[in-house]
Amino acid sequence: MTFIGIGSPIVDTIVSVDEEFIKQIDCDKGGMMLVEADDIDQLLATLSESPIKTPGGSAGNTLFTLARMGNRSKFLGKLGNCAAGELYQRQFAQLGGDSSRFKWGDIPNGQCLSLVTPDGERTMCTYLGAAMTLSPAEISVADFTDCQHAHLEGYLLFNQALIRSVFESAQQAGCSISLDLASFEVVQASQAILPNLLRDYVDIVFANQAEAEAFTGIRHDPPAMAAKLAEYCDIAAVKVGAHGAYLADHRGVTHIEPMHAAKVVDTTAAGDLWAAGFLHGWAHQLNHVESANIGSILGAAVVQVQGSELPPHLWDDVMSAI
Repeated sequence: MTFIGIGSPIVDTIVSVDEEFIKQIDCDKGGMMLVEADDIDQLLATLSESPIKTPGGSAGNTLFTLARMGNRSKFLGKLGNCAAGELYQRQFAQLGGDSSRFKWGDIPNGQCLSLVTPDGERTMCTYLGAAMTLSPAEISVADFTDCQHAHLEGYLLFNQALIRSVFESAQQAGCSISLDLASFEVVQASQAILPNLLRDYVDIVFANQAEAEAFTGIRHDPPAMAAKLAEYCDIAAVKVGAHGAYLADHRGVTHIEPMHAAKVVDTTAAGDLWAAGFLHGWAHQLNHVESANIGSILGAAVVQVQGSELPPHLWDDVMSAI
């Protein structure tokens, strides 16, 4: 199976902060706020710790991981006319990914400042840059040629015309489709269109508990949230961190036991790698529980490091466990 990811090819800038710092910025802890590039520069200027930079973005994290696992992978998104855009393309290609579907913009690449508190929670300040200039007119069925599955990040929901163009083109090309809901802010902002989009286009939906709560209106009951989401899609996964996940399909709801991390350093990309593990198993015709367990292994591994990229020794451990 060949995967294509669709989303914003963002370069992540990851830095540790204390709880007080989060209280001083206009963003809910654990959430995502859209900012300008200058805002990120100003925030970084107030911090003493040197940040870590790595290719990221929700769909990007998932597709980088799928490529690293040996899956045929492509990426559809818009890169900036700068060193960061070139870095993103080069690193994806080095992992074996097909970078021919990238579009190129005429402004700098998108970036995300990920502020990580001592409990490992990440709060994101995102400048979309060139990624934001991707237009519906630039998307066609031809972008999905030779692909069997399309994985979309929920941040595309901020541009309703674009995500509809992506959904329709992927569907016309014969792709199955998965969607990661991305953040509770995204879900809240797209309540008017999201139910129909899930029902009409999406085969697999991934959500964390906050996103599932925002969509379903159900509180403190992840199994019920998963069951509700499965009314719209063939497969629904609700991830609940250290408590594992709940997977729902036409047969009912299954609890997926958690893989416990020795230490939680940074939750950045945990959900994205969980999705990569599930999709890897699903593409290799494992059952849903086996696929979800691979997701749990990857998710538990990535929270033990800063950023979305697992170092070689940890990656070797993950692949041995899989």
